[in-house]
Amino acid sequence: MSALRRQLALPDFDLPGVTATATSWLADVGARVVEGDRLVEISAGDVTIDLSAPASGTFVKRCVAIDQPLKTGQVLAWIELTD
Repeated sequence: MSALRRQLALPDFDLPGVTATATSWLADVGARVVEGDRLVEISAGDVTIDLSAPASGTFVKRCVAIDQPLKTGQVLAWIELTD
C-alpha cells in the first residue's frame, strides 16, 4: 500500500507580470512537520510570503530549486501524511 501524500502548490498571488521565486526552504527533507509550519519563503516582486505545510506528516520532497521562476499552481513540495 502506498502512503498518502499532500502537495504544496503555489497559490495565485494576483500579481500580474511579477515572477515568483522560492528564496529559502525553511524545513529539511525528512523533517516531521505539523500543518501550518512554515516550509518555504516565496518572493514575488516586493512581496515575501511564507507558505505553510498543508497537512501534518513528513516533508518528503522539494520540487523546485531556490531562485527558480515559479508558476501559479506549480507543485513546490510533497508531505507524506501521518496519523
